[in-house]
Amino acid sequence: MATVLKEPSRTFNEYLLIPGYSGMDARPENVSLRTPVVRFRKGEEPALSMNIPLTSAVMQAVSDDNMAVALAKEGGISFIFGSQSVESQAAMVRRAKRSKAGFVPSDSNLRPDATLQDVLDLKAEKGHSTIAITEDGTADGKLLGIVTSKDYRVSRMDPATKVTEFMTPFDKMVYGRDGITLSEANDLIWDNKVNQLPIIDDNQRLTAFVFRKDYDSHKEHPLELLDADKRYIVGAGINTRDYEERVPALIDAGVDILTIDSSEGYSEWQAVTLKWIRDNYGDKVKVGAGNVVDADGFNFLADCGADFIKIGIGGGSICITREQKGIGRGQASAVLEVAQARDEYFKKTGVYIPICSDGGIVYDYHMTLALAMGADFIMLGRYFARFDESPSAKLMVNGSYVKEYWGEGSARARNWQRYDMGGDAKLKFEEGVDSYVPYAGSLHDNVQMSLNKVRSTMCNCGSLNIQDFHKNAKLTLVSAVSIVEGGAHDVILKEVNSNSSNGR
Repeated sequence: MATVLKEPSRTFNEYLLIPGYSGMDARPENVSLRTPVVRFRKGEEPALSMNIPLTSAVMQAVSDDNMAVALAKEGGISFIFGSQSVESQAAMVRRAKRSKAGFVPSDSNLRPDATLQDVLDLKAEKGHSTIAITEDGTADGKLLGIVTSKDYRVSRMDPATKVTEFMTPFDKMVYGRDGITLSEANDLIWDNKVNQLPIIDDNQRLTAFVFRKDYDSHKEHPLELLDADKRYIVGAGINTRDYEERVPALIDAGVDILTIDSSEGYSEWQAVTLKWIRDNYGDKVKVGAGNVVDADGFNFLADCGADFIKIGIGGGSICITREQKGIGRGQASAVLEVAQARDEYFKKTGVYIPICSDGGIVYDYHMTLALAMGADFIMLGRYFARFDESPSAKLMVNGSYVKEYWGEGSARARNWQRYDMGGDAKLKFEEGVDSYVPYAGSLHDNVQMSLNKVRSTMCNCGSLNIQDFHKNAKLTLVSAVSIVEGGAHDVILKEVNSNSSNGR
């Protein structure tokens, strides 16, 4: 007969943290959320860590190049979705990697034969007032001049006027040379009282802009996650079908870390994929695997060489795997068991393999619970889909702004590779839905709010870093009655405070 586990399949909603002793140094500003991302040996430093324990899900509605830059600015990693052509995904990685902290690739460019009307049309489309005039009209063409709002007056000029008649020509521009530091670029901006500084190479080709307005923005992101060349760290998802073509293309584009995107990772498919990567690239290419929900799955992928392991089957808000197939596990139970397996593996081998909790997050405090239960970091879909930086459309529905959000197993995404078990290359039935999520504004503001809650709770538990939190956190199961008791009750609320629970 089947093996039946005695412990029920539990969710984050069924647990609360018990406060621990907190000293006078237990203040949110003293909490470090730095966390390892890839495997490392005892006594060594991991090759890659994050400054916050958040990653964005490998989903069409969540993770593109725009999200990758926005999340890296906060200190996390976005895994650009793989359910697209190899060329398209590599292009997204390449665009994100072209971004340096404070150095912005130009996305508003015109040829010298363009007109004022072209300038106005491009400004309306992009929303930017600085337009580079390059020889071929590309972002990295030979720079001939720039046009800003101070160079023209619509009421006094013919829309057919050529940009060469009113642009600031190259010989009258202040510019920086490729290789200049951000500090040196900002000094040039301030010393010359300009609002933007184009950066050019030895052939006068445009490589980036540095903007005066970004100075304060850069200061707002002290935790931004950068590589050795001051470019943002970028991740990408792969599958177990076309990895021999996709992996080299992503590496050539500059990707920093990969993850196998699969609904269920305890399989020979993932073992073969990991072996091919190790045989061809050794340990230079960092790749996560998953998803699993128990110790057996963790140990299998650990022995296969995964750099990190994702936990969770069927817990996502748009995932219907459990009701379609009757497979999965409550996210809390899964994280607790896999964390114990991770610790036992570390004791036995001296190799620490980070684990990622993927799915099941409804409220901000669920993030804290996932970390307390042993997760090194968290992967989020719906949470990030709500923000300006996600690639999905913002719509007005029933008087409220929403953003579209669909699962990779939905008919819309048709990401059959994620659910591949061999056979025909097609999605045999849906394991995800197409939906909306409430629009929530900017990523920066929301991430700051969520992590302030995490840091505050960690202080209440007497922990100033995630590693200590793993060791010292105390959890209690809650009853249905105590869940009701934990919210506002037996009062008439004057208004609903959206920050009180911050449901996702």
